[in-house]
Amino acid sequence: MATPVIVLMDIDGTLISTAGAGRRAMQRAFARHCDRADALDGVKLGGMTDRAIIREGLRNAGRPGDDALIDAVLATYVPELAEEMTRCDGYRVHAGIVEAMDALAAAAGLALGLGTGNIAAGARLKLERGDLWRRFAFGGFGCDHEDRAELLRIGRDRGAARLGRDAGQCRTVIVGDTQRDIRAARAIGAAVVAVGTGGNPLDALCDADAVFADLTAPGALHAILGR
Repeated sequence: MATPVIVLMDIDGTLISTAGAGRRAMQRAFARHCDRADALDGVKLGGMTDRAIIREGLRNAGRPGDDALIDAVLATYVPELAEEMTRCDGYRVHAGIVEAMDALAAAAGLALGLGTGNIAAGARLKLERGDLWRRFAFGGFGCDHEDRAELLRIGRDRGAARLGRDAGQCRTVIVGDTQRDIRAARAIGAAVVAVGTGGNPLDALCDADAVFADLTAPGALHAILGR
């Protein structure tokens, strides 16, 4: 019997690009709570969880935040993001994503989910714009844990439960576009397939098990399936 496979896909830079919509929505949330729209200036958001981003922004704004303040900023961020999604002209689904998801959804013994630093409400807004949210029945999200490795562990365990197996009986594969994705995957003992669609040079992702320009590249789907 083939080993069951759990695939967890990152969102920003991997599945889609929102052309900076998330950053703009967070900037307005910071402006409302801290009167500092520049709190994220110079912060590289790729691979960070939403809670970690808010924590960093509050620190930059001179307002080191407790969890209650972080929750308040995130609560403001969600409707701001919804507004951004209605007018984000640069939104796109990356090459090969729909075809890859079709193939993965049809594979026997495979659970396809999300592994993202986005809180679930933000993930839904971003993916519904591209009609992708309905394709994922589970995931690990930034509202599950602030640490990326831990939210991936949660997503892995949810995927294993859907397969009716223990996580240790499954092969887990993370698909992402940053070094943070790779490090978090390694922390939970998962394989990792990296793509260059988020703008990182491919040689900067060489610590992944396999690296491709995008999921249309020959061998990309086989690398995810491990078959």
